[in-house]
Amino acid sequence: MDFWFDFASTYSYPAAMRVEREAARAGVPVRWRAFLLGPIFAEQQGITDSPFNANPVRGRYMWRDLERICARHGLPWCRPSEFPRRSVLAAKVACAAEAEGAAWLPDFCRGVFTANFALDRDIDDREVLSGLLAGLGQDGGAALARADAPGGPLRARVEEARRLGLFGAPTFAVGEELFFGQDRLQEALEWAVRA
Repeated sequence: MDFWFDFASTYSYPAAMRVEREAARAGVPVRWRAFLLGPIFAEQQGITDSPFNANPVRGRYMWRDLERICARHGLPWCRPSEFPRRSVLAAKVACAAEAEGAAWLPDFCRGVFTANFALDRDIDDREVLSGLLAGLGQDGGAALARADAPGGPLRARVEEARRLGLFGAPTFAVGEELFFGQDRLQEALEWAVRA
């Protein structure tokens, strides 16, 4: 099962914190697929901001809903002081790590989500990301340099998301089947088990 997420996506946070545990229970391998929603929203909806900011009523609901979801799953929660946060560098690191087959990718992703949605840290800050990488036993400077190399995989990942027809995050993909929303995790896993 492919787990498509954007580090700035509110609902991607609880999904990222649960996906591996739930998938392991179901015996389904997970592939972490970081991408950027900004270009997708601009193309599909003509907006350059989060739909939750563009529609304040929807935004108020989302923040309260996220509080409930985090409480239900025992996840730490702190509404970010900036939303959506720029997440390009974190996504570049995740895409580069995936391309290299880095075993630390899931831990890095959970660390970025925790920094953003539990600690209110700037996830596009090189020092924040370098610290997360160092905590995983990685050379933060080297990993960031590889992620910033020209022609990295992030642009191709966004193009792949477009081709698949993704319109939001998180999205779980099992073959051609798409399951949108953190509340579709179980349904996606059940589909993967049957496939």
